[in-house]
Amino acid sequence: MNVRGAMRSYGRVLIGKLGCAVILCFPVPLAFIVGYCAWGAGEDWAWIALAVGGVGLVAIPLPTLRYTRSTYPRITRRDRLKDRSVSYGDDTFVLWAPRPERNPAQARLVRADVLEASLVRYDPEGGAGFTTYGGGLSPDEYTPLIRMRLRVHDGDEAQVSDPFETTGEWRVPSLCLSAVTAGRLVVAIDPGRPADPGHPADPAHPRVPGQVTPLWPQSALLAGTRTCRVIDLDGRPADVTRRPVRQLRQMRISREAGGIVMAGDTIDLRQLDPAVAARYTAVAEQDRAAPEDRAPVTEPGEESRWLVDGLPGERAGFGSVGRRWPRRGGVLVRARFLQMTATHTFQTHGPVLDTVLRIHPADGTPAFDATRRLTVPMNYLAVLHRTREVVLYADPRGRSFVVDWARTNLLAGTTAATVIAPDGRELPVTGRPEVIWTLMNLLASHGLSKTTPVLDLRKRGMSAAAGAVMDAVRGNASEVGAGLRPTHQR
Repeated sequence: MNVRGAMRSYGRVLIGKLGCAVILCFPVPLAFIVGYCAWGAGEDWAWIALAVGGVGLVAIPLPTLRYTRSTYPRITRRDRLKDRSVSYGDDTFVLWAPRPERNPAQARLVRADVLEASLVRYDPEGGAGFTTYGGGLSPDEYTPLIRMRLRVHDGDEAQVSDPFETTGEWRVPSLCLSAVTAGRLVVAIDPGRPADPGHPADPAHPRVPGQVTPLWPQSALLAGTRTCRVIDLDGRPADVTRRPVRQLRQMRISREAGGIVMAGDTIDLRQLDPAVAARYTAVAEQDRAAPEDRAPVTEPGEESRWLVDGLPGERAGFGSVGRRWPRRGGVLVRARFLQMTATHTFQTHGPVLDTVLRIHPADGTPAFDATRRLTVPMNYLAVLHRTREVVLYADPRGRSFVVDWARTNLLAGTTAATVIAPDGRELPVTGRPEVIWTLMNLLASHGLSKTTPVLDLRKRGMSAAAGAVMDAVRGNASEVGAGLRPTHQR
């Protein structure tokens, strides 16, 4: 659903909720009517029924409005973040995924590379509405089943060991889909069994690898979707995001210690048990002695792991816009997710998440953090390791914002973006988010809607913006600035 459709549906949903509330609370208005009739008949108890009915009639809209607002993704200044217990940097991203299933204590934590991945099944029966479950686990109905071929590195990173490959089907929580796209997982390997039961202790006889179980929250951390910092005993912070060797060693220590809770994206060694902190410090010293290169954002062969096209969510496009909206001063605004937390509620096209966003107003006022419960489409979650940026559709007064998922997905690169020049040349702009952002604003300022990822300047109505669009694609920023002035403004 596009932004204008979402705004229109808000009124319909509100009316529907009010109607349902009146029907469900039918005794309340009935008490008001009975009390009014009794008052006319001179009954002494009439004022009690009138009071009950009057209070009920006033109270019905309040919870209805509150519930409807919670299901509509409008962000206002009243959503400003009040809880400052977590400090968010500009590059911070905190991810609280559903808790993983328990694995045997003797299982080993190792790295696995995703060689191939494909969507097997995702067919929830909840329709377009909201479905809520109890408990902390992600229900299978709303958890995609993914078939993967993995290369498992069975052994410590410091040891030379032959990896082995395994293929299977696993349920992947929506919040952790980006780990599959990135190609780096943390898996638990059960103790293997001897290939020859007659020689269980003979080192000359190899052992058959045990069951491989992906650990999804840890995989999101190893893939770099969730950022990670470590503050040492002297108070010095170190960024260990996308440093898989060090992170795996830290995960093993954490597992043996019974788990370590991160404060946002930070592990503060000063708050840990001294013995555990000493082990973390030893890992840091190993890293300083032999610095580890930062892993790539995504491992080679991403095309064989590309799940985005089969996942539900808003299709990417340059976006739609009403002609009156830019005339009244409406603008597009960029924001960035700082935190996503899983809830027990789901929609077909994505999970409902408690989010924290940093919004940069278009008028140049300081950025502010807002917290809002949003349905995040699954195709966007699959590329969350690349970007956490989001495009907002701001009202003309700048007091409220609505997430524009079509523009957001195009900016995130869920599909290829192309500009067709007036002479018919195809100019790819995929992987150039700043150019795509400029083009979105050019189209919006001219009141031009383009709901696909292909911008054809030969089409009727595109001539007014064609010159500025071509300047943006070529990178002439000074010319683009002139093109951002709407041609129809008065």
